[in-house]
Formats: sequence, structure tokens, C-alpha cells
Amino acid sequence: MGLELYLDLLSQPCRSIYIFARSNNIPFEFKHVELFKGSLLGKKPAAGSGAEQPRAGPSNSEGAGKVSLLKKVPALKDGDFTLAECTAILLYLSRKYNTPDHWYPSDIQKRARVDEYLSWHHANIRANAPKTMWIKVLIPLFTGQPLPSEKLQEVMEGLSTSLKQFEERFLQDKAFIIGSEISLADLVAIVELMQPVGVGCDIFEDRPRLREWRRRVEDAVGKELFFQAHEMILNIKELSNIQIDPQLKEQLAPVLMKMLK
Repeated sequence: MGLELYLDLLSQPCRSIYIFARSNNIPFEFKHVELFKGSLLGKKPAAGSGAEQPRAGPSNSEGAGKVSLLKKVPALKDGDFTLAECTAILLYLSRKYNTPDHWYPSDIQKRARVDEYLSWHHANIRANAPKTMWIKVLIPLFTGQPLPSEKLQEVMEGLSTSLKQFEERFLQDKAFIIGSEISLADLVAIVELMQPVGVGCDIFEDRPRLREWRRRVEDAVGKELFFQAHEMILNIKELSNIQIDPQLKEQLAPVLMKMLK
């Protein structure tokens, strides 16, 4: 039995695992779990025009639930071994497939810097960047009403503070977070920061240091792979045309609103 990865490329952690596996030529079977199909949106995102796209099957969502005790993606199945959580999966893949040292360095201090960023990331970049998609696309889709502009402004201010810390504390004047080569820290960061870009909040436009870092990350993993992995999120606004069942709207709208409080 080969390696199976249960992923939805609308998810930032899933994209990091997908890019990492593909850029390191790790053989795996892509189990495409459509988080919104049959649960939220009921429509499959457009298939990509680049590398082969996974085809969703009705069993993949059920399979992910069986693989991950947490019943969410990303999830990994390697024979009888199963694993959840993005960082754990990335580290497992890097160790099993002996990927180049720069991803998760053997040097104890460089490795500590990767760990430091991954620990900081969740309460800072990840705490704000995904909310832009909920505010601009998903919540209006379910409620039928746009959120006040003040809500987006509040999120963008929090994200701006995190980006300032990211540039000054982690990136500094280096090419990548830990130095001259890309690491897991850069990969986890970039997929998160593409979430606002997908909904029209170009956080790179007025930040030349951040913009150049993004360009270097794209080059390091390969531009074709980078944009193929992000095709769904960069076309997320297409979801605004989907018709949602009224009963489903009534059930989920309060839950989504609560997420932003």
C-alpha cells in the first residue's frame, strides 16, 4: 500500500503538504477531499489547466474521516499508519523521504528557527489571514449580506501587525526565514499569505521586502507548481455565484459569524 494524502487545495495546510510532496518528487496518491462538496457549497472548484488535478470521489471525504481521528484535512495514510496535522505530516515526509536538509535543517540552531516560526505562525499570521476569505466571500455567501467594511479593516490591521513582525523578526534582510535557502517555515507562511490575495487583498503590493521573498519562494518550489496549487484559491470569488439551500444558510450563518468574534 502506497502513501495516500487526503487534501483539499482550498486549505492552506493542504497546499503546503501538496507543494512539499510534489517539489520533492515524493510518490503519493492524491485523495481529493472537497470540504465544501455535499456539506457547504455543493460545487466542485474548477479543475486546473496545469498538472493533473485530482478527481473527487464520494468516498474520499468518508475516507479522510476514517484516516484522521480529528476528522479533518490534511490527513496522511501510509500503509497502516495514519497521521493528522500539517506540521506533523510535513516532518514525517521530510524524515521518511530524506528530503534536502534545507527544508528542516540538521543544524540544531537553524532547526530551532524553523520551530520558532511554526510556533509563532498559528497565533499570528494564521489567526488573521484566513479571515479575509470568510469576510469577503464565504460569510456573504451564506448570509446574503456583505459584512461591514469595518470588520475587514479590523482583520487587515491585525494582519498588518503580524506582517510587520514577520518582516522584522523572521525575514529581516535574509532571502528566506532561516537564511539563503527555503525551509518548511517559508512554505507554511506563503500558503497562508496567499489566502488574502485570493479575495483581492494584495498584501504584497506595498511591501517590497515581502514581495521579493514571495518571488524567491515561488522560484524555489517552481512557479508552475506554485500557481497550480493555488489555482482554486485564486478563483475563490467564483463561489459567489453558487446557490445555497435556504435551510443550510439558516443553520450555518450564525456559526460562521461566531468564528469572527
